[in-house]
Amino acid sequence: MEKAGYLLLKRIHIENANAISSPITYGFPAVTGFLGAVHALSRRLHVVASAQKLALDGVLIACHDCRPQVYRQTPYSDYSFNQSRNPLLKSGKTASIVEEGKCHLSLSLGMELLAEKPICKDQGAQLALQVQEMLMQQRIAGGSVRGFGGHGFYRRESAHFFLPNDAWQMTKHLVPAFILMEAKKDLEALTAELQKNQPEATALDALIDLACLHHIPVEKNGSIGWQTRSAKTGRGWLVPMPLGYQGIAPAFAAGALANCRTDEYPAQYVESVYGLGKWVFPHRIDDITKAFWRYQHQAENDLYCVTQEER
Repeated sequence: MEKAGYLLLKRIHIENANAISSPITYGFPAVTGFLGAVHALSRRLHVVASAQKLALDGVLIACHDCRPQVYRQTPYSDYSFNQSRNPLLKSGKTASIVEEGKCHLSLSLGMELLAEKPICKDQGAQLALQVQEMLMQQRIAGGSVRGFGGHGFYRRESAHFFLPNDAWQMTKHLVPAFILMEAKKDLEALTAELQKNQPEATALDALIDLACLHHIPVEKNGSIGWQTRSAKTGRGWLVPMPLGYQGIAPAFAAGALANCRTDEYPAQYVESVYGLGKWVFPHRIDDITKAFWRYQHQAENDLYCVTQEER
């Protein structure tokens, strides 16, 4: 199958999505949550579209609004996630509270459409509406889809199809929003800058340094004040983010690992892999097709990652 075009679903309103993206990051769902939702759509689309083989591959994530469900008692207190009250048990006793982090989202998703033969604009438009309807029947990153568009939007105005050569037209449909991009070059530059004073520093040290605020004492007019410095100043909206998983033990054959979610596939113990992301305004991206996230598997390194590199 080859690339037949792009689907764009605008202003998807999601409620109670998972805001804990990894053991050490929170605030916005992990990229794998959106790739998983689109993969589920692709499997359903393959069954529904009996006339020819269709599939959804890369995913563009453009966030319009994100509101983590958090609370703090005073302006100087730490934030804590709002927790929901679970239904009572059959015995009538109070159920245990499973701590969770949730957020409400408004975002647009772009999806690469793969097909065996070219698709015309009319076919693509109908397909976009069909995918939109299927998306209403499932979850995204653990959250419930509550609707599309804003005030004055109609259903058809939220679903679009673009031919491969018209991908640039997606940009005008994504504003105002910020697109999540991979920031490898920024991380390399930060690592090189840190290594000037600390030759033994690694990319992990640079990532931790970027997440910190450095408070430096400054003397001015005979008095001591404080100056706050961040490594990401002047580099844009940089954010540490999980980029997938790495195996920490040999893989188990299908059905060999007890209490596994499914016995259909091999299973493996993994840990999170971290990198650097960047929120970018759509008009600052020269080629919008480079903003699509895809799965990447490196069997020799036991890596299961997401990337924006072309296959």
